[in-house]
Amino acid sequence: MRRSAMTVFVTLLISAAGVAVFILLQLPLPWLLGPLVGCLVAALLGVRMQGMPRTGQVMRTILGVAVGATITPALFAQLDVLARTLALVPLLVICVGAVGYPLFRRGFGFDHPTAFYAAMPGGLQDMLLFGEEAGGDVRALSLIHATRVLIVVIVLPFVFAFFYGVELNQPIGAPLSSVPPDQLLWMAAAGLAGWRIASRIGLFGASILGPLFLTAALALGGVIEHRPPAEAIQAAQFFIGFTVGVKYAGMTWRELRVDVTAGAVFTVLGLAVAAVFAAGILELGWLPFTETVLSFSPGGQAEMAIVALVAGADAAVVVAHHLLRIVVVIIGAPLVDRALGRRARC
Repeated sequence: MRRSAMTVFVTLLISAAGVAVFILLQLPLPWLLGPLVGCLVAALLGVRMQGMPRTGQVMRTILGVAVGATITPALFAQLDVLARTLALVPLLVICVGAVGYPLFRRGFGFDHPTAFYAAMPGGLQDMLLFGEEAGGDVRALSLIHATRVLIVVIVLPFVFAFFYGVELNQPIGAPLSSVPPDQLLWMAAAGLAGWRIASRIGLFGASILGPLFLTAALALGGVIEHRPPAEAIQAAQFFIGFTVGVKYAGMTWRELRVDVTAGAVFTVLGLAVAAVFAAGILELGWLPFTETVLSFSPGGQAEMAIVALVAGADAAVVVAHHLLRIVVVIIGAPLVDRALGRRARC
């Protein structure tokens, strides 16, 4: 118990040091990327680290409330355009999977279940669960998907900030002292109740989607009029970055050479596929630049929502696309896996 607590404490110190370095160097998204990069560097140096899964879930709940609070009637005025862009999401999943599966199977020699679920751009936990049930290598899947999220979350903010002039310092929330106490109570209730209800009905991503849906309903009803305070959203960024970075703890050089490299190559190809879709949507003028790029990037739902918030983009639009992507993968992946598995055994 003491060793475990000390390991967690060291991990938190490393994450905090990452935040400090990013702030000192004036790099984008210090509260998200600082912990992520700090833990990655520590893992490469062989430092023992340990995550805090329960705390991470609580922080995702804060993020769910933050995104839900951004949903306004203006979102529904865009439904005709959103229907067109959302219809492209299943095609995006197919294209990314078609690029990834041969890469993992033939290029890096993974077995069928590992290659298949590594190529699916779904949620990390869902892909680990499906991959384990199918007999895949869970550790390899964890590193591959963590690498996918890590690269996308690092690359996009830097591209936005240094090549396209997108400001990543938009207000993410009011200071705690300026948020009315009744609003804090409503948001806390929406987060906890939404998470519990979503868990009871078996909704995937319950910790973020349950609070998101319940907060959105209360926001549309005029009950919730604020986002969570800035300090809470910064804490959510910190622990989400920390959670991704800790996935690399205990990494061996073989895992770095094979699993992480495979994940990096796949992510570059996935970003190239996403860029084709984004270019088409921008050419048609369906969505603004930032929303388009974030909606079709193969990153994690929570991480893309954070980038949307700090970039001043419509987080609800971004989350809607990633939510559909995850639904498509969860429903379609096991069916396609069975068909490919039968062919692989023939």
